[in-house]
Amino acid sequence: MKIALNGRPLTDQTKAAIQALLGELARRGAEVQINDAYGQTLQEWGVMHPFTSLYTSRADLFDADFVFSIGGDGTLLETVTHVGERRLPIVGVNTGRLGFLATIKPEEIAQTLDWLENGNYSLDERVLLHVENDRDVFEGTNFGLNDFVVTKTDRSSMIVVHTWLDGEFLNSYWADGLVISTPTGSTGYCLSVGGPVVLPRTNNFIIAPISPHNLNVRPIVVNDSSRIEVRVESRSKNCLISLDSRSKVVDDSIRFTVRKEKFGAQLVKVKGDTFLETLRSKLNWGLDIRN
Repeated sequence: MKIALNGRPLTDQTKAAIQALLGELARRGAEVQINDAYGQTLQEWGVMHPFTSLYTSRADLFDADFVFSIGGDGTLLETVTHVGERRLPIVGVNTGRLGFLATIKPEEIAQTLDWLENGNYSLDERVLLHVENDRDVFEGTNFGLNDFVVTKTDRSSMIVVHTWLDGEFLNSYWADGLVISTPTGSTGYCLSVGGPVVLPRTNNFIIAPISPHNLNVRPIVVNDSSRIEVRVESRSKNCLISLDSRSKVVDDSIRFTVRKEKFGAQLVKVKGDTFLETLRSKLNWGLDIRN
């Protein structure tokens, strides 16, 4: 097997898990490539790793059979940007906290590798957002798995987010901001601002205001073939924008268009790992003495 690895800074609790994974890969004779920044972290922590090469960008990432994301959900979102249009299968190992996207436990690594070698897995295709603007704010990595968010940069005043749907005016949201989410992102920031949980393959986007001034303004679900345009009006003349884990402060003269990306992300699912099971276990559904 050819395995690429990406991860976040280690802790005393996760060091043993990473070493165990690398040991398993070495025992199985896997060809390993590690993200350059992660490789440096492993060296600093004294973790031995039998890598054959390093990669720094999508251009020099080899044709891996699987790309392992070692960390939490934020690490997996970052890994999606490393893979991009190449659509390599991503395996999420959870050494973080919640692990809604990265669902494989460290103690399940050996069993997971057995399943991968024997073809006992499925690929869960997830829709990505594509964000267009006239200044290349995200420097070529203008796609995301979870959401695109516009928020205010100061504490005192709201912003107004003027929004169009397929060229038709939708609403001017007087609020702290606006979340445009994929179904995958519906269980993230979107959920915390009152949005619905949307199953991954329902071909929808969710538009959800953050702390709207008008309480009758509610989240809306639209088809993911839609083009959503936003323009911000702010007293401070700027706003904070974020695309998954990447954020920047920009001036409010920039207009953004959000649409479905031409390619998706492929998440590896192994035995018993389903979206509904994740809902029950991660959101504590069913923890009721009547069940």
